[in-house]
Amino acid sequence: MINMDIRTLKDEDLIQTIIDNPNHYVEIIRRYRDKLSHYLRKFISNPDEIEDVLQVVFIKAYKNLHGFDRKRKFSSWIYRITHNEAINHLKKNKNARVCLDDVEYKIIDKSIDIGESIDKRFLRKEMESIISSLSVKYREPLVLFYFEEKSYEEISDILRIPKNTVGTLISRGKKMIKDNLIDLTKKHERR
Repeated sequence: MINMDIRTLKDEDLIQTIIDNPNHYVEIIRRYRDKLSHYLRKFISNPDEIEDVLQVVFIKAYKNLHGFDRKRKFSSWIYRITHNEAINHLKKNKNARVCLDDVEYKIIDKSIDIGESIDKRFLRKEMESIISSLSVKYREPLVLFYFEEKSYEEISDILRIPKNTVGTLISRGKKMIKDNLIDLTKKHERR
């Protein structure tokens, strides 16, 4: 038998290796643990709850590997499982909040002048609140596009909606955020 380095295999090829040798599943966990954890932090702020959801995701992915269509992208498939588990968690925990990383707020429209008067910590808290207040319908595509840097096609595959709908939801979600930020800056300027 040829000795291969599973770390160099494409995801789709790795799946067959895992089916032949389940011990190689650890490579999927290594590849996706941080990415999926990062994604879940946009919906769940409690680290223990994120770990719980991640465990469920990896167990479900493992149990369903035989059903994975290797003609498709594995990353979209495992994000779809993660998406479903995040939704299940949100349904059980109505007060879950988005947790933003220290990233540039790529989602903020450059035409909005937030000025120097708004403290970055205050802005971060407000952005978390605004994004958390969006319905999941708008929040998910925004998070996948801006924070997970997924393409419209990948988002379409993950959320199982048409690609055109992805663009529409992102556009509408951004408008909602923009409107909230404009209101926020006006209130802040009046002080």
